[in-house]
This record gives sequence, C-alpha cells and structure tokens, in this order.
Amino acid sequence: MKFFVDTANLAQIKEAHDLGILDGVTTNPSLMAKEGIKGEAAINQHYKTICEMVNGDISAEVLSTDFESIIKEGQQLAALHPNIVVKVPMIKDGIKAIKWFTDHKIRTNCTLIFSAGQAILAAKAGATYVSPFIGRIDDSSWDGMELIAQMRQIFDVQGYSTEILAASIRSGLHIVKAAELGADVCTCPLDSILALLKHPLTDIGLAKFLEDAKKM
Repeated sequence: MKFFVDTANLAQIKEAHDLGILDGVTTNPSLMAKEGIKGEAAINQHYKTICEMVNGDISAEVLSTDFESIIKEGQQLAALHPNIVVKVPMIKDGIKAIKWFTDHKIRTNCTLIFSAGQAILAAKAGATYVSPFIGRIDDSSWDGMELIAQMRQIFDVQGYSTEILAASIRSGLHIVKAAELGADVCTCPLDSILALLKHPLTDIGLAKFLEDAKKM
C-alpha cells in the first residue's frame, strides 16, 4: 500500500519524505487556505514546489463544478508538472470530465466517494484513483472500512485498474485496516503516519535496553 500525506504544509511533507516512506501527496482548497496560500498563481506555484520535493503523484483539486470549466482547470493543473493528478469531485459533470481526461491521457483522482456505486462510475470513466472518505463515513454512523472491503471485491471481480485511495484517515488503526482490506493507497495527516511508530511495549523495551547498556 502506498502512503500519501494529506497536507499542503511543506515542513510536514519534508518530514514524511525524510522518513523514506512517502509515495505522494494529496491536497485540497481547505488545506491550501490553512497554509495561507491564496490566489491561482500562488496555488499553482505551491503545487510546483511540492512536485519538486516528492517524486510521486500529487493530487491537485479543481474548484469548478461544470464540465467545461473542470476540463479547462484540469488541463492547466496537469500542465504544471508530469506528477500532477487532477482531483475531480464525484458529480455528474465530474464523471464526464474524468472520461474526457482519460481519453486525453490526463490522470485523475475522483474525490468525495461515499458509496460503491459512485466508485463504480468513476472506475468505468477511467479514474486513476477513487477516494472513499473513511472518517466522514464513520462520522455518519456507518463503517467506512466496509466500503473499502466492498470496493476491493468489486474492483477485483470486474478487473478495474483504478486504485482505491483511502482518504479521510483519522488514525493509525485506520491505516492498518485499510492495508488489511486491500486499499492501494492511504492518504492521511502526518500525525496518523507517525502514530504507527508508537507502542508502549516498544518504549518499555527500549528503556530497559538502555538501562542494561549502562551496566555493561
């Protein structure tokens, strides 16, 4: 399973990259705004900077919701760098745009997936990735991991090449379960990745080793 970090913070991207386990980055307008990045020119430059830092897929989200505008904006984003993957919302015009992008060799990430039916449509249109929002599904009193399992079964049976990108990850446990159920990618805040490092028995064991080393 590939690890993407879900942020626009360059320091966090560098830290994840320095761990040696980073495969890509996902961003969205909210994450850009959180970093104080505003305006088309500044946002595009930020995408270029991220692409120079990470040798992997970088999802850049369109802000438009009609077919023609999605196509125009997606072309502009894709032209920024070969690693850019155009992130398109799960709406009717979004699916139409994904099919157009597929036909024109532009890679896409269909975002805001909350059902297997939505995932099927995106895969049929040729999306490179589909992003089910696990945490948000959990928030609505459903089990987001059940959707991952369902999508994995459908994609395997139908032979879809679209990759399942588990998004809205809230914890290290989410990452482990997504890997167990066959997600191709998980994208999450850096804190969730760092949580995988932690276990109380590791801390106890290390403290014991260091204590014993002092006696040697």
